[in-house]
Amino acid sequence: MANDTGREAVKTVPETAGEDQQVQERIRKQIASELNLPQAKVKTTVTLLDEGNTIPFIARYRKEMTGELDENELRSIEERLQYLRSLEDRKKEVLRLIDEQGKLTADLKASIEKAGKLQEVEDLYRPYRQKRKTRASVAKERGLEPLAGWILSQPRRGSVLEEAAKYVNAAKEVPTAEDAVQGAMDILAESIADDPKVRAWVRRHTQDHGIVVTAAKNKEQESVYEMYYEYSEPVKRLPPHRTLAINRGEREDVLKVNLDVPADKIHEFIARQYIRGDSAAKETLQAVIADAYKRLIAPAVEREVRGLLTEQAEEHAIRIFAENLRNLLLQPPVKGKVALGVDPAYRTGCKLAVVDETGKLLEIAVTYPTPPNNKVAEAKAKFRQLIDKYRVELIVIGNGTASRETEQFVADLLKELGRPELQYIIVSEAGASVYSASKLAQGEFPDLDVAERSAISIARRMQDPLAELVKIDPKSIGVGQYQHDVTQKRLEESLGAVVESAVNHVGVDLNTASPSLLGYVAGVNGTIAKNIVAYREENGKFTDRKQLLKVPRLGAKAYEQCVGFLRISGGKNPLDGTPIHPESYGVVDSLFQELRLEREQLGTAQLKARLQEQQPEELAPQLGVGVPTLRDILDSLQRPGRDPREELPPPIFRTDVLKLEDLAPGMELHGTVRNVIDFGAFVDIGIKNDGLVHISQLSDRYVKHPMDVVSVGDTVTVWVLGVDEKKGRVSLTMKKP
Repeated sequence: MANDTGREAVKTVPETAGEDQQVQERIRKQIASELNLPQAKVKTTVTLLDEGNTIPFIARYRKEMTGELDENELRSIEERLQYLRSLEDRKKEVLRLIDEQGKLTADLKASIEKAGKLQEVEDLYRPYRQKRKTRASVAKERGLEPLAGWILSQPRRGSVLEEAAKYVNAAKEVPTAEDAVQGAMDILAESIADDPKVRAWVRRHTQDHGIVVTAAKNKEQESVYEMYYEYSEPVKRLPPHRTLAINRGEREDVLKVNLDVPADKIHEFIARQYIRGDSAAKETLQAVIADAYKRLIAPAVEREVRGLLTEQAEEHAIRIFAENLRNLLLQPPVKGKVALGVDPAYRTGCKLAVVDETGKLLEIAVTYPTPPNNKVAEAKAKFRQLIDKYRVELIVIGNGTASRETEQFVADLLKELGRPELQYIIVSEAGASVYSASKLAQGEFPDLDVAERSAISIARRMQDPLAELVKIDPKSIGVGQYQHDVTQKRLEESLGAVVESAVNHVGVDLNTASPSLLGYVAGVNGTIAKNIVAYREENGKFTDRKQLLKVPRLGAKAYEQCVGFLRISGGKNPLDGTPIHPESYGVVDSLFQELRLEREQLGTAQLKARLQEQQPEELAPQLGVGVPTLRDILDSLQRPGRDPREELPPPIFRTDVLKLEDLAPGMELHGTVRNVIDFGAFVDIGIKNDGLVHISQLSDRYVKHPMDVVSVGDTVTVWVLGVDEKKGRVSLTMKKP
């Protein structure tokens, strides 16, 4: 799962050596202005990135240098830096290409250098771009450029046809004056279509006044796109999820999609740029303008505007997916419980996997309590045997096929057993089958089949969601919206950054972490992760963070980036079990000396009380350290071994089944938010399908987006609004009746 690029002291942005310092300064100023950040903070961040530092490392251990910019701000700087540097590279390329044609003027050069977007640069380059054969290029080959120039000069006297007669030439395939006029018009139409000012204005006008119109290709056909069979909405008001739905309907050949823009105002604007009062060529130029817009500008601008709508919709969908994924990954672990994972099925039976408190596999089994086998008594006996033998405290059921029948079976069994400490929970098994069939799973459990591996994954994802879910392609985890309709490369980059952020936020146990988990630690790539595990297997547990330097391919820079995020419990140095970076161990020694404390007191109430009394602002100058760093050190020393996920509310465990038929409007329930999308949130209330809280039912106040109110993993109180038994749907509200 880990990505081998970009993590081992690799430059995250292009090097600046030899580049124009003024350009780099301009880029930094532009980023500072766009993101509303101080220039000094941006400059320092850019320097740190260029030195090969990772975002998690900068965010955690370089707070004084960046003025405590958070990860989101740092990633925004990195993204804009990459875009603007790529933009500068494109500008240089375009200037070179135009200059080689001998057509680069001072004004054109200034316009290209001033451009702030790639689209502006491409608009300016368009007239000089080498084109394939067009009607205009054919007309030029036939010698009709002078006639086009005459028409554009708009003479007061004369006749277009009379002037065109001079260009009639059978040898050059211009048999009539009308043919000559048409060729000249084609040349002028292409020139107008290539005018950067015209294209920019038409693009803005289309965005402001265009209407997206959709229609069914076959109205008789039933589909999920029926609401779009006769539909229209202004471009500027089209929400992201509708853009992606319309795109998919068009791609599946169900919908026809057009952009409707009244042409009159566009014709008027272009005419103001090109027509000067009355002339012999006025009517011809008006026809040229109409042709240029309809044939050349409108189709291109429609593609560009729809492309921009799609790009914005994709960024929005990726952002929603990323936020949901982060919240899912940071769900609190259920520690210290032996778990029985159940991968439900009908014909092939329920696969069972017992794992101990650390996730180690103890036993695999299969039972057939569901149709068509219905071997309920036999299944109960097997469950009882496993529960008694391993003192199972939690049964974890995947929410796939046959999950509710399996849940009913487990609930009935719990009643018979009469053990109040034994509970069950339904978990999303999204991605479990993807993991089970992966090379990673085959490497972990070569002797097991796919479903058996899946049962292990289901049990483990309750014990430590982060450690288990990092083994799965983030796209398969099931908390997205239209994730298959967005640019996959951009999605992978964004989700990879989210997983990296979550892993480093929590920290990783160096002696138990899998290569999948280690591969997301700052500064560690897939190869180094495997080398760490290989070193551990060969030499035994790590007892000191410095041992990392003996791992092949893990150099000084990678060590600097990763070491603070890797923890050792019960090692030689108690500080190795904290998020404190070894570069600050000297500060801790000075602090303990100042306060007359010993490292061995770490974790004691006495030390915690003493540290709580300290004022970082007063103490930092004495210790020669920045206030933010000292604040983090004090916090880490007070709570060594702290897992930030444990501060979140635990998941909801159940002992009995709730059926759709049990629900009635007004009933109060407690549930877990499973997914948050643009129009609401899906909540697991313990029935087969998650209930939907529409955005209008999330709060008594106005809600701009559901994420402003709820997040994946939240435990919420809801009330039943309505039940559709036929479709198996439940509508919920979070507004107390």
